[in-house]
Amino acid sequence: MRLLVASRNAKKLAELRRVLDAAGVSGLTLVSLDDVPPFDEAPETGATFEENALAKARDGYAATGLPTVADDSGLAVAALNGMPGVLSARWAGTHGDDAANNALLLSQLRNVPDERRSAAFVSACALVFGPADADSAVARGEWPGVIAREQRGAGGFGYDPLFVPDGETRSAAELNPEEKDAASHRGRALALLIPSLRALS
Repeated sequence: MRLLVASRNAKKLAELRRVLDAAGVSGLTLVSLDDVPPFDEAPETGATFEENALAKARDGYAATGLPTVADDSGLAVAALNGMPGVLSARWAGTHGDDAANNALLLSQLRNVPDERRSAAFVSACALVFGPADADSAVARGEWPGVIAREQRGAGGFGYDPLFVPDGETRSAAELNPEEKDAASHRGRALALLIPSLRALS
């Protein structure tokens, strides 16, 4: 069966493939938004990661008829009352400007002491496999850590150079892909969807 991953990010497809393989789930062929006819994608206007992920998955299912997985993720910083949250990708005003987002975050936390720099990467992953509300599943994964005082590492993307996971001395941008997969918020959320994905296969 074909499973639509509502993304054009090849890394997200590869990550889900690794999660499925690790769980022994076979029989699902992953396709991306680039592999299906274009359709209008609703803007991410939800107040929560879960709302945005579910909206994207529902759009994908409605447009293609394929079971669809979508995720919405971001960074929640305790000292900023959980922000940037769903605004993470456009925190500095322009969508996807990692350098500006990181610079703004560092500026906002400049006077925050080390013991109050806790944060978590959060991912909500949604699976929609039918038209009814019951034909869906949503899972949330969190990756706790702290915000460093300077960027470190050249791997990853987004806020990875500033995020030091709990139990680590390296930033997320200094971890190799396998290490990041094993602990990341998206990996944790996808793993929780395995029972539903296994039922599809």
